Amino acid sequence: MQTISTQYGDLIPQYTDDNLRKREILPVEYHASGTVKSVPLEKQTLFSTSAGDIPGELISFHENGTINRIFPLNGKLSGYWSQDDEAGLAKPLTLTTPIGLVRAKVLSVSFYDNRNLRSLTLWPGETLSVPTPVGPVEARIGVSFTPEGKVRSLEPAKPVTVPTRAGEMTAYDPDAVGVNGDANSLVFDEDGKVRQVITTLTKLTVVHPDGHTHCHIPETRESLCSEAEQEVVPMTVTFSEDEVSVSTDPDVAPLVLPREGHVFFAEPHLPQLANPFVELHCSV
Repeated sequence: MQTISTQYGDLIPQYTDDNLRKREILPVEYHASGTVKSVPLEKQTLFSTSAGDIPGELISFHENGTINRIFPLNGKLSGYWSQDDEAGLAKPLTLTTPIGLVRAKVLSVSFYDNRNLRSLTLWPGETLSVPTPVGPVEARIGVSFTPEGKVRSLEPAKPVTVPTRAGEMTAYDPDAVGVNGDANSLVFDEDGKVRQVITTLTKLTVVHPDGHTHCHIPETRESLCSEAEQEVVPMTVTFSEDEVSVSTDPDVAPLVLPREGHVFFAEPHLPQLANPFVELHCSV
């Protein structure tokens, strides 16, 4: 039986596929330099990390050999094995994080190449209360941290109003998908100011240098639930020291405006009141 040598000991890659969860043998992957990149494991293995001991069935590494991401479970979803089946195997972990001890079921835990915690990705239905520069926010899907241990971003579990350079905006993305917790709807800069908001509930008005105004609102598209209905497309607003960018269509480059000479102000926007045929979100 061949083993893979790592900084965390010798690992046994997956070599069997004789159960409902693991219906194929996944390959070991390597970086271009030849160092190991990811290893699907034959059995769940315990790894010692800066966040505590974490069990893993799939693990990936940075090129310097430190852990990139650990997946406690790695079952293959199919008609024979559902997400609910996999969730039934998930156990809460107690982790040491920059926001204190956290106990939750996680899909994955990610680290920087200096071993500091980068992000937590939560199981569907799990939430965390996260202390942020704008106060405590209930988060779902995930939360990420800077290399220095500050909260970088999180996915609000419900609409939350936060202060921005344009005034108060409501952060919430009904379309958020929990692939990982690295990038989220509410993002902070190094100084703790709101850097980015994804929203369906805010209108951004821009006053241009010549005095004319333009309103940016979340667009709509044909609903996935019904051709007769429309649903809201989340709008992304990003702030920097010199610019503000607005994206109302993920397939089109964002509009970037200099802060100098422009005035930006935000106000609530309720698309379902403006158009009674608009659905904010639906399950498919």
